Amino acid sequence: MISITPPVVAASGLSLTFQTSDGPVNALADVDLTIGKGEFVSFIGPSGCGKTTFLRVIADLEKPTAGSILVNGMTPEQARERRAYGYVFQAAALFPWRTIERNVALPLEIMGLSQTEQRERVKRTLDLVNLTGFEKKYPWQLSGGMQQRASIARALAFDADLLLMDEPFGALDEIVRDHLNKQLLELWARTNKTICFVTHSIPEAVYLSTRIVVMSPRPGRVTDVIQSTLPKERPLHIRETPEFLEIAARVREGLHAGHSYED
Repeated sequence: MISITPPVVAASGLSLTFQTSDGPVNALADVDLTIGKGEFVSFIGPSGCGKTTFLRVIADLEKPTAGSILVNGMTPEQARERRAYGYVFQAAALFPWRTIERNVALPLEIMGLSQTEQRERVKRTLDLVNLTGFEKKYPWQLSGGMQQRASIARALAFDADLLLMDEPFGALDEIVRDHLNKQLLELWARTNKTICFVTHSIPEAVYLSTRIVVMSPRPGRVTDVIQSTLPKERPLHIRETPEFLEIAARVREGLHAGHSYED
């Protein structure tokens, strides 16, 4: 008997409307999307198009008002309770009074894992993000890029198959961002995690992704889903190839088609 692995994320007719003092705000409308195990899917679109909102729905931080969504065959609430995902926010959000190892260990402490298990997981995840040797440092002693790597380590400490990343490199300079993009691809290749990644950068989306989801302005809709034809191993100079530029052009066309800047 052949067992069929359910998709990691399956959204159907997903909509979300916020009720505000100025009236309803339609954040997402009729989103249909399936994400398979081991994919690296980037979400790109103008500010306010619902990219982060969609991630927050997956994480059970927002509740949809219509449609359905499953995470590893469970409701988002069940997935959250079973710690089925790690979440990396835009800012590293590290506690300045805790060392890097104690920041990474925080969710493990909350989970009630033994000291031995905590130490093993912290060591393993810090090694994955190339922060071995910085365990005793405090966040303020690290660069912005290193702080974000520590934040990624904290999300990986759950050892969940799904990693949600909300524009984690947006505040970093281009050189650091390029370096972390390359490291993230290497991390993805080593761990085979499923990654949902929000970005405003077309080159970043094309460089990282197996698929790129283009979203329209509010209410956020999926206007295009672009399958990458790039090889899994991607040196930075791949961004200068015709194949890369062709995918980037399609993303740009999708963004312009879904958004009128004269509106």
